[in-house]
Amino acid sequence: MKDVRLRVRSLVTALVLLLITSFTVRAQEGDGFLSDLHKFRVNNYMALDAYYRFSASGDTETLNEIVASINAANESMNSVADSTAGVLSGEQVESLNVEFDKFKDLMRSNINDVRNTGYPDLRLVSDMANQALSMNEVASEMYAVARESAEVATAQRVEAARSAAVTMAQMMAKYSARTHSSVSQTFQGSSNDIPLDEQAKQFDAFLSQITKGGAQGPLKAALDDLTSKWEFIRGSYINYNDNNVAFVIDRYSKGILRGLETTIGLLRENA
Repeated sequence: MKDVRLRVRSLVTALVLLLITSFTVRAQEGDGFLSDLHKFRVNNYMALDAYYRFSASGDTETLNEIVASINAANESMNSVADSTAGVLSGEQVESLNVEFDKFKDLMRSNINDVRNTGYPDLRLVSDMANQALSMNEVASEMYAVARESAEVATAQRVEAARSAAVTMAQMMAKYSARTHSSVSQTFQGSSNDIPLDEQAKQFDAFLSQITKGGAQGPLKAALDDLTSKWEFIRGSYINYNDNNVAFVIDRYSKGILRGLETTIGLLRENA
């Protein structure tokens, strides 16, 4: 009888450990899925930002930035499509892929316009900006669905940092449209996007959430660096001025994105 109880207890223990392991693996897969969706959104806006700079200069280095960002978004899209997390249906993932293909086609056409004629086509640029917004909305909806179905309790500060990164990438693209595009007087971003100054205030709110709570060591250093960089360029986003030095805004904004990526990694490690 004692042996039977021991065997039952061992079986129960093994089952509990199996369930815990299964949940942990599923949670890790779900979190990786969310991370891929997040990177997908950021990299597409980085490509858009680089395009506006390319439209004014036509230089190879900036074109390479576009290609690198699109390739990074491609990698994230492929990871989302190949994911075994099972948090979204194949139809849902395919719908995002279709939107991405439209964006890439428009990007290709706009690049060719600049290379062939030396200037962008207003209609195609507007179409691309609106497509970027539409694609981001689809990705955002999927991100929200994935968070619920993946049973991944991502930390509030991680979510705030991801939202801050997407917002910063969007602001960079809009700022570049105003500064570098030859059609900036009539086109300053997608037709129904949030104004730049309002996005800057949204970033304020996200940064406040990220910095809440104690922080030590590398995390404190990362947060301090984020805060100082944002304070330096915040006024340029709140009150756009043609006299602002665009390359400085671009450099600091990219530094903030790198800092947010570091912060997300540290927050996930400490979770």
